[in-house]
Amino acid sequence: MDQEALLGLGPYSLNREEKTALYRRELAGLTRRHRAGCREYRRLLEALGVPEGGELAPEDAPMLPVGLFKEMDLCSVPREAVFKTLTSSGTTGAQVSRIFLDAETSAMQQRALYRIGESFIGDRRLPFLVLDSKRALRDRAMFSARGAGILGFSIFGGRTCYALDEDMALDLDGVRRFLDGRQGEKLLLFGFTYMIWKHVVRALEERGERLDLSGSILIHGGGWKKLAGQAVSQDEFKDRVRRALGVETVLDYYGMAEQTGGIDMECPSGHLHASVWSDVIIRRSEDYGVCAVGEPGVIESLSLLPRSYPGHAVLTEDVGVLLGEDDCPCGRLGKYFTVTGRAPRAEVRGCSDTYEG
Repeated sequence: MDQEALLGLGPYSLNREEKTALYRRELAGLTRRHRAGCREYRRLLEALGVPEGGELAPEDAPMLPVGLFKEMDLCSVPREAVFKTLTSSGTTGAQVSRIFLDAETSAMQQRALYRIGESFIGDRRLPFLVLDSKRALRDRAMFSARGAGILGFSIFGGRTCYALDEDMALDLDGVRRFLDGRQGEKLLLFGFTYMIWKHVVRALEERGERLDLSGSILIHGGGWKKLAGQAVSQDEFKDRVRRALGVETVLDYYGMAEQTGGIDMECPSGHLHASVWSDVIIRRSEDYGVCAVGEPGVIESLSLLPRSYPGHAVLTEDVGVLLGEDDCPCGRLGKYFTVTGRAPRAEVRGCSDTYEG
């Protein structure tokens, strides 16, 4: 399928049979493309005895463990074609993944993100309150998943305010100036879970302050990961956000730097949804067999978007449960799932980036 036709699909428009047929064709084509363009990937496939040619059932596509992107530079285009290099997050000094994006892959990812986000946010640009600091955007040529998330969601934003200063302190006066005259107006808020919790929600609570952002929408991601000791449940997080900010619509999303399949957004029913451009397979850790609905296992993430590196089938370090397919109460077709934690011995890191403190 050509790019225009692929990106012209509705984000949640294909049922199981239709999506499986699409993925059988497209995953085989991506595997051939990356086998030809990336020497390291080709050698891995040869070592695994993966044959060339033919269609691939989604569960049979050769998957790469996410940690491999830290060990190897996996790139399927000439280096002069690399448009930007995205880095995964990690503790300061730790090895990070390097994801090489050419202009084609970057544009496809952005268009897919827009189509996904549009179905939740709408097509009108909203005043954009970023619950982070501008320092997350320092190097545009080589930036982190955190910076990429801010830039990605900025396509839905108009006038923008950063809620945290350079020292990661809440700039309450600056936020209030931004909100002046916008009472009752719908805003888009975006940030990473831990930073929202510590630097916005807790900061407001400690000051005895509250903002009234009723009618607005907050989208957050990145989880707690290395900060799991301070994690709270999703219900408590949403409740405290609503009390501190007055925001009723609080939606999580699942995504990673190593997988440019767009993002898996949380619907009003509380389920994460794979779009037509991405998919998930839950696998048993002992033999990597496919789990049944309701059975916990390691998440494999599939994508039809990456052209510049072999990221179309990635075994993550996250554990999740497939909740169903094509029958979510929200009406979206496709698989819906939840993330329950990290796989045993998984490196403790997340999209909340290299932030310390």
